Amino acid sequence: MNADELEDRTKKFALRIIKLVESLPRTFVALHIGKQLLKAGTSVAANYRAARRARSKNEFNSKLSIVVEEADESVFGMEMLIDAGIVKKELLVDLIPEGTEILKIMSRSRKTAKQNHPA
Repeated sequence: MNADELEDRTKKFALRIIKLVESLPRTFVALHIGKQLLKAGTSVAANYRAARRARSKNEFNSKLSIVVEEADESVFGMEMLIDAGIVKKELLVDLIPEGTEILKIMSRSRKTAKQNHPA
């Protein structure tokens, strides 16, 4: 997968998160988790895009680290929605694995970047 495809994939992930959050019930807990999930899920795409346009290797590594953190937080948020009984697991059967895969890809990329260009 090339960088353009990965940028498109993270954007699609963010759009799916937006749709998920819009569909949540209007309860205090759902809105609280949803707000955090929305921030994290859209940050994955925004920070990957910023990483691709980084002006230095340090900036690239920093932005990629943010992507890893936000992807992990996105998966956590979706798990919380399920565990709290707000969303049925079946509804996130594709989205959680997508978030997990993005997390793994970005973690490997960050590790490779740090090995090739240590700070």
